Amino acid sequence: MSGAERQAPELRVQKWIGADGASIAPLKLSDVGAGPKILFAFQHWCPGCHLHGFPTLQRLHAALAPRGVGFAVIQTVFEGAQENTFEQLRVNQLKYELPVAFGHDEPPAGAKYPSFMEDYRTRGTPWFTVIDAGGRIVFSDFHLDADHLVNELGQA
Repeated sequence: MSGAERQAPELRVQKWIGADGASIAPLKLSDVGAGPKILFAFQHWCPGCHLHGFPTLQRLHAALAPRGVGFAVIQTVFEGAQENTFEQLRVNQLKYELPVAFGHDEPPAGAKYPSFMEDYRTRGTPWFTVIDAGGRIVFSDFHLDADHLVNELGQA
């Protein structure tokens, strides 16, 4: 895998829903699991997120969640705040049948970008971040080859 190969920063996203759609406390990386983790950043109004991102995430979740890979989804609101609302988290969670935590990340007061975009150096959506079991970012980009990742993590 290609990637930034740096330690994953702790999550600072403040608003979350759990797999059942109920509000939960802010998620920490340790809450996502002890093994490898996949973080998916999206915007509700992003066509690429729905055409490519979420279907890729569904494939990854179906193949890797049973193998102990943890997942979290983060709506990074860096534009279109009127469309990319907290309420859209549950809409997308149900639409794509993803029983994982979904976070809503708006820019902190005085900041231009949401905390996840700043901390993880993302450049838009859809965005995949893969973190190994040691907490290092091993992939961070727009496009992810799901079959390659499933094979690689399946052999780890």
